[in-house]
Amino acid sequence: MPLSGRGMVFGMATRKVTVTLDEAQLARIRELVAGGTAASVSGFVQHAVGVALDDVSGWGAMLAEALAKTVGELTAEERVWADEILGTGKRRGRGKRSAA
Repeated sequence: MPLSGRGMVFGMATRKVTVTLDEAQLARIRELVAGGTAASVSGFVQHAVGVALDDVSGWGAMLAEALAKTVGELTAEERVWADEILGTGKRRGRGKRSAA
């Protein structure tokens, strides 16, 4: 069964972006498209992003529920520690270019 229907979803605002993928991943996606499992490379990526966003929000909700039932909210120090361990902390200088 295809991951998404053929064609655009009407009423859905979209924007074209450039995404860099590993060559092996792109080859596998193109095989799925050629085999009819995915409608297009773009459709496959849109589907994958949707699944990833749902996954992130689901894990976040589950973590919040577990914390509420056990120890409560994280302290600022615990959040910093968790961000460092998980590699999700804010990156310094991101988006800014230094004048050399």
